[in-house]
Amino acid sequence: MQIQSAFNSGIQGFQKATDEASQAAANIAAETSAKRDEDVITQTENSQTAANKEQKIPELNQSIVDLKVADYQAKSSAQVVKTADEALGTLVDVTA
Repeated sequence: MQIQSAFNSGIQGFQKATDEASQAAANIAAETSAKRDEDVITQTENSQTAANKEQKIPELNQSIVDLKVADYQAKSSAQVVKTADEALGTLVDVTA
C-alpha cells in the first residue's frame, strides 16, 4: 500500500463518518421533535398513537447506534492517517 493511498483512505473514512454522523443526528432530532409533538396531543388521541410510539423507539435507538458507529469510524480513520504519517516519517528518516 502506498502512503498516499493510506492518507486518502483515512480522509475518505473521515468524510464518510461525517456524513453518517450528520444523518444520524438529523434522524435523532426528527424523532425527538416528533416526540414533543406527540406530547401535545390530547389524552384520547394518545391511546390511538401508542402503536406509533412503539415503532419510533427502535428507529431512535438505531440512529443512536449509527451515531456511535460514525464515532468509531472517525477514530479508525484518524489511526489510519496517524499510521501513514508515522510510516512516511520513518521513510524520510531512513533516506536522509
